[in-house]
Amino acid sequence: MDIAVENLSVSFGEKQVLRTLSLTFPAGSCTAVMGPSGSGKTTLLRVLMGLEKAYEGKVSGIPEKRSAVFQEDRLQDFYSALANLRLTLPGIKNETLLHELSLLGLTEADARKPARSLSGGMKRRVALARAMLADGEVLFLDEPFKGLDEKTRTQAIEFVRTHRNGRTLIAVTHDEREAEALGCTILRLEFTDSAALA
Repeated sequence: MDIAVENLSVSFGEKQVLRTLSLTFPAGSCTAVMGPSGSGKTTLLRVLMGLEKAYEGKVSGIPEKRSAVFQEDRLQDFYSALANLRLTLPGIKNETLLHELSLLGLTEADARKPARSLSGGMKRRVALARAMLADGEVLFLDEPFKGLDEKTRTQAIEFVRTHRNGRTLIAVTHDEREAEALGCTILRLEFTDSAALA
């Protein structure tokens, strides 16, 4: 089902972040949301995820099952990377999870360390694995590759491509190369009421 946004407006106090935004995310599409800082990219994702309720307009077609990578990794610090995955992916065997993490450049030793002892890039890849391996029908990724070097970014992008499985993907990024590597259409948000698909 397509996700439709009609006349969406969001304000925080006196500041209007989105104004009368209307657009459609076709089912199974990949869209990279780009624009200057403060143009409403994360706010749009929060509305689509159902986390931001204070808005005007209409949003329809959002599946009940959703997966997300937030700007923060949101891992349980005292749990291992593996245990963090098991919290939301209880039906997947440890061996499978270890294999999936290896595709992102994480060793078994890394996977068994408490999340608090992992580097920022490692935490990011664990958060990405958690979202991509969940059974969400739509994927919301907010700057999913931040903090990754060139090699691990390439691994992470390939992981997303191979694990997307035709699901609708909406990603916030500041890097057009990431959008192109994912095969996404680019949606540019501006500080006005306009948005343009590239």
